[in-house]
Amino acid sequence: MNIHQLETELWEAADQLRANSKLTAAEYAMPVLGLIFLRHADNRFKAYLPEIEADIPSQVPAAQREALIKLGFQGKAAIYLPEATRFDRIASLPQGANVGEVIDRAMDVIEAEYEVLKGALPRGYPAFETDLLAELVKIFDRPAIKAATGDVFGRIYEYFLNKFAMSGAQEGGEFFTPPSLVRMIVNIIEPDHGLVLDPACGSAGMFVQTGHFIEDVRHQQANDTVTFHGQEKSDTNTKLARMNLVVHGLDASNIRQGNTFYDQIDNLVGQCDFVMANPPFNVDGVDTKKVEGQATDNGRLPFGLPGTNAKTGAISNANSLWIQYFYAYLNDTGRAGFVMASSASDAGNKDRDIREKLVKTGHVDVMMAIGNKFFYTRSLPCTLWFFDKGKPQDLRDQVLMIDARNVYHVVSARSHIFTDEQHANLNAIVWLYRGQPEKFVALVARYQRQVDALLAALPERVAADDAAVASLAALLSDFAQRTNIYELNGGVRAMAVDGPPNPPDEDEPAGRVSERQLEAFRAELAAAKSDAQAADALADLLAACCDARAAVAGADLNSHAGQLALQATFDALAPRLKAASKVVEARHKHWLRLLDVAEKQLRARQSEAFNGRSIRDAKRALLAADAKKNEDPSVRDVVLDALKQAAYFIHQVHWLHSRFPHGLFEDVPGLCKAVTLDEIAANDYSLTPGRYVGVAAAADEDEDDFAEKLREIHTELTELNERAVELAGQIARNFEELLG
Repeated sequence: MNIHQLETELWEAADQLRANSKLTAAEYAMPVLGLIFLRHADNRFKAYLPEIEADIPSQVPAAQREALIKLGFQGKAAIYLPEATRFDRIASLPQGANVGEVIDRAMDVIEAEYEVLKGALPRGYPAFETDLLAELVKIFDRPAIKAATGDVFGRIYEYFLNKFAMSGAQEGGEFFTPPSLVRMIVNIIEPDHGLVLDPACGSAGMFVQTGHFIEDVRHQQANDTVTFHGQEKSDTNTKLARMNLVVHGLDASNIRQGNTFYDQIDNLVGQCDFVMANPPFNVDGVDTKKVEGQATDNGRLPFGLPGTNAKTGAISNANSLWIQYFYAYLNDTGRAGFVMASSASDAGNKDRDIREKLVKTGHVDVMMAIGNKFFYTRSLPCTLWFFDKGKPQDLRDQVLMIDARNVYHVVSARSHIFTDEQHANLNAIVWLYRGQPEKFVALVARYQRQVDALLAALPERVAADDAAVASLAALLSDFAQRTNIYELNGGVRAMAVDGPPNPPDEDEPAGRVSERQLEAFRAELAAAKSDAQAADALADLLAACCDARAAVAGADLNSHAGQLALQATFDALAPRLKAASKVVEARHKHWLRLLDVAEKQLRARQSEAFNGRSIRDAKRALLAADAKKNEDPSVRDVVLDALKQAAYFIHQVHWLHSRFPHGLFEDVPGLCKAVTLDEIAANDYSLTPGRYVGVAAAADEDEDDFAEKLREIHTELTELNERAVELAGQIARNFEELLG
């Protein structure tokens, strides 16, 4: 499934409301999010339902059966949905039914089931135009959306939250944290027990990702191992947070509204095992009098007040307030991870003094610089800060600096993310720094096993691709042998203007197929069939893959030395995999061009020898599937995916081994460095990673990194061209209106 396309289609559907509804964006934002909540809840409900029903004896009466199903959802990462709230019931309402009233009642029923959602779910659906709302429900009931599993709907949910932030439906997008940054924070602080606090929780994305971490990595239930506490200034956002937690089966009872600048959270200072947040950056105007007492009263400002505005007396920048709050809420072994404006790690005056006191505690663990374009609402770099009050003594005198500004994947000209592998590779740096090389070895082993699995699949996939090419070749050969120019010209040979037919070796008049064209096609077809270059190249590759798999079978993947030895074989194989991808694509292109010649130049469809249906199937096998139409992968997709993915995972290991050849932490220019507190003091207590890690040598940039940057340039150029065309059209329309 093309997630980006799915998100875009859903947003376009919701955006129809802007054009066709009497409601404003601010009025329809929450109702649309409510529909996503219902759809998401229904998907998760149905994902668990078969497992729960399978445990209920068939002889149980229907009346008791529903009660047992409800009981079965306890402890699941989903909620029980009564019949009246299920999305398929809403989607199947007859034409003319008051869909708005049915949805409002569904919200009432869910709130009756879940006390924590009281007042959180949106209402007012009858205010929508009935036909428009019914159409919106149908869009959310499309097969591809109903079939979405795993995190797909979570991503869609977050995407809509973000898009509404961009359209002004929420307050500046403060509640939305890019999923890439949330996941990075969770992966590094590893919140798997005790009290987890987010004092600027927004839509609770940090807690949802924590739930995924506990379930997927620790293989436990989040509600059994952690207690979430969240505070958010906006009442709208606290409702979103409760909706987001409940739909994932997480406890939302400790989400509250409050301004963390001034409001304590249940005396949690010094009590939290984990703190994570994405607070609003660079806030000015915080009332100094309301916070200054906290420096002594409750320990929330252990390092003192930040600087104040000389004219207003208010705190000039609240970044240092947030930093101290996060530190103060931790218990003696607690960890914190949060997003902060890049300027905060270098700010001067009192902010610098606060940073000095903080650094001297020895509890600053990791600083990670993040590049532009991770935030949808604004293109600015940021820094991830990590504290660890339980740091081992041997790490107390240093801080791990990671400059990840050159690590990203381009989604669009305005959006970057971390891929799963980029997440894991950056996390591996932290593992090595913390003295956990076994995790590094396990990650490399996982990559190498993925390569082995892809190589194992290659023979079958290459054979299927060979068969698809052979099928098209046979069909075209049959056409070439059995057809003639009379048939191709509509059954009548063209007549010269003044008499008899043209000789066979002369061209037909304009618009007719000539004998020479047909013979040229036959010759090119014969040459293509006899060209064994692609087949030989693929046969050689499969032999090399067989040797590589034998090396895997004999390798010790549980040791760094064994992985290094195996990687030498893989590194030698990688360029051959990439070359094979080009060979396969060139072969497809060649045969599809021959088909194009037959159809367009020779007008093959007029010949009885042209088997249109079979040729259409053969062509489809050699074309990329259309993600917009949710088509299944083609034969072409499957073989190219195996070749490219195998090369990709080989590259992941190469990235790690080239930077950490001994399987232990070491400073890598341009990427990471363990910086001593003395070095930080010598740099005026700056915590900016780029100041310490230096610059990577230009030679270190490999083909894949270059290709990623080239893709970014191409994507940005494409989007700029599209915007230029739109702008030109708008200007032309404006001129027409002026002249009309």
